[in-house]
Amino acid sequence: MPNIKSAKKRVELSKVANARNKAGKSALKTDIKKFDAAVLEGNREAADAAYKTAVKSVDQAVNKGLLHKNTAARKKSSMTLKLNKLA
Repeated sequence: MPNIKSAKKRVELSKVANARNKAGKSALKTDIKKFDAAVLEGNREAADAAYKTAVKSVDQAVNKGLLHKNTAARKKSSMTLKLNKLA
């Protein structure tokens, strides 16, 4: 544990940021899994709705700094291809 006051504060703030990032990544993974489940089920309407929420979550993750923009583009591209195969 640090002795300097500013270092103590950084430790506490990093714990808060770590928890926030972990929750954001978990929510993102959940949205992507829901989309994948809808695609495997073959339900076009559910897949469309899940696709919209998953893409929105990916874009928000980029804005929050949870994902790199190229990673987000790759994820969105693969989801789009999966959705188009359902048609």
